[in-house]
Amino acid sequence: MFRLKRCWILLTYPAALILLLASSLSPAFSEGYALTVYRWISRAGNAVTGLLPFSLAEVLVVLVIAAAIAVLILWIVRLIRSRGRRARIFGRGILNLFCAVGIVLFLFTISCGINYGRYTFAEISGLPIRESTVDELADLCRELAAEVNDAHEEILTDENGVMVSSFTSVGEAAEAARQTYDGLADSYPTLTAGYIAPKPVMASRFMSLCDITGIFFPFTFEANVNVDVPDYSIPATMCHELSHLRGYMREDEANFLAYLACRESSFADFRYSGAMLAFVYTNNALISADSELGNEIFRTLCDGAQADFAANSAYWKQFEGPVSEISSTVNDAYLKANRQEDGVRSYGRMVDLLLADYRHRHGLS
Repeated sequence: MFRLKRCWILLTYPAALILLLASSLSPAFSEGYALTVYRWISRAGNAVTGLLPFSLAEVLVVLVIAAAIAVLILWIVRLIRSRGRRARIFGRGILNLFCAVGIVLFLFTISCGINYGRYTFAEISGLPIRESTVDELADLCRELAAEVNDAHEEILTDENGVMVSSFTSVGEAAEAARQTYDGLADSYPTLTAGYIAPKPVMASRFMSLCDITGIFFPFTFEANVNVDVPDYSIPATMCHELSHLRGYMREDEANFLAYLACRESSFADFRYSGAMLAFVYTNNALISADSELGNEIFRTLCDGAQADFAANSAYWKQFEGPVSEISSTVNDAYLKANRQEDGVRSYGRMVDLLLADYRHRHGLS
């Protein structure tokens, strides 16, 4: 009877696959789910985990890894000691593993997997995506460079001109991120206000080793942020993860929404961080199309912004190695598995959204 009950858990596999198939075939289904069921469960889950002053996701990851190692050791010991029952113990262990994976897959599906199939933010907000000329890309790049330079005048810097946070604590910055993102709700109804602030990760240095700046953990509905990275990048990363929390899972959209939130923020740190994020993607795209023009516009950045980019490059260079490469490969596979066919390159498609927004704001659409 006990084995029979566990077999019922295996129904999580077809349930998850049916939901994922429906989401891939029907954006309307995914969008409806994101605005109803997902919104209810994510806000409820986020409210509960928000009562904790630390990242429950971080604690759970450590506990699950420790528990998995302990269970594996105990299972091997039982196999060694139980000569007459090894086949039964082995089979039960495999069944337990399949049940556990099925539960995780189903929870992942209902907590974020379905959202990968929803309408794009461009479709929802009426931003037409089309091919753009190099001149349009250059004009956008110049505008973003001006935004960077203007915002830099309002931020705090160290003796090298590198930005230092104006907030007294990470918690204060996280609360500013919450307020900043909530400001989009009036203009964009799908970006619902009311979620808890993002959470700093204690093991941020380890995240850097794995080439990770932030992560949305769907099982606890928490936006987790690496706070060991250069200060200028943290505000935009916070808003990026808050985009995932609201059900926008595509990386290009999360980056664009982070910029959109930061651009409208009342906090200078956020305006600067968002402009830097948007500029680096746009300028990289321009350099690919016209390296001379791209480098020319890059040189129009103020010395402080260039110092921030240099400090950021130096920071990440120290983590180059097999761990970061493996992490990048895993992330690439994850994105492709969730219908972001370009893998990690999908981050660059943010530029299409920036261009569409630029044309809309200047009446060029």
